[in-house]
Amino acid sequence: MTATPLATGRDERSVRLAGIGLMLAGVCLFSFGDALGKLLVATYSVGQLLMLRALAALLLVAPFVWRARAEFARMPRPGMQLLRVTLSAGEVAAFFAATIYLPLADVITFYMAGPIFVTALSAVLLGEKVGWRRWTAVAVGFCGVLIALKPSAQTVSWPALIALGGSLAFAGLMVVTRSVRGTSDIVLASSQFAAALVLGAVMAPFGWVTPAAGDLGLFALAACIAVAALLCVNRSLKLAPASVVVPYQYTMIIWAGIFGYLVFNDVPSTNIIVGAAVIIGAGFYIFLRERRFAAAEAPPAMPPA
Repeated sequence: MTATPLATGRDERSVRLAGIGLMLAGVCLFSFGDALGKLLVATYSVGQLLMLRALAALLLVAPFVWRARAEFARMPRPGMQLLRVTLSAGEVAAFFAATIYLPLADVITFYMAGPIFVTALSAVLLGEKVGWRRWTAVAVGFCGVLIALKPSAQTVSWPALIALGGSLAFAGLMVVTRSVRGTSDIVLASSQFAAALVLGAVMAPFGWVTPAAGDLGLFALAACIAVAALLCVNRSLKLAPASVVVPYQYTMIIWAGIFGYLVFNDVPSTNIIVGAAVIIGAGFYIFLRERRFAAAEAPPAMPPA
């Protein structure tokens, strides 16, 4: 028997809903992991967090790495792969370094500008065509960043600039990942953890604090959360189009506000709330434009036989 069009439509809708659900779960897990990381860097160095979390994560994914070991020898564009993991380790270090001094919601707000920076960098580095409407959205999104940053001689701080630099590195990571998207998921994920492990091992001796037994459990928990979140997001992107699920990443700002208030008693300032709203609005517009262009460029569907 062949599936009826109605049944096929329902199945596709169910798959998309599953993709959205996994993205929401992944974002929640990432936010929880970010809050846990901020809690740990109050006692331990960023280098220790990177090293111990990455080490535990690599132990978790080791069976999958072993199974896919042949994929590592066939990695396309090794130079771009090296650049990718360098950007990945740098943006994670910048994120947690900024959380030492800034509320979680503030740091997340700067990272929410990532899709806007991706659009700009894609035009400059990849030669992708970006029309005036999306350039306008990029400009509006950057205004949102300025509102959140509240630049003046008295208010601009190094932690805020570190968070903004991390957001730019994250955008660069997304752009470079596009150019190596033929790489298998396990290679992409494990290489990111490996890069974090190397950077953490270099940084960790400076200001080393011997972890208590209970805190080792927290480092392991942070690794489990990071792996689970990554699996949820990657699976989400396989089940549904990016234009459908990626906008749900903006729920991270909600979780950041909740965890920041419950765990650290942080209340977002007015400029952060307004800036986040402007950034999210510009980001949604960019996603909608990309979705429209993708639909226009897609080949016409074949009529049913």
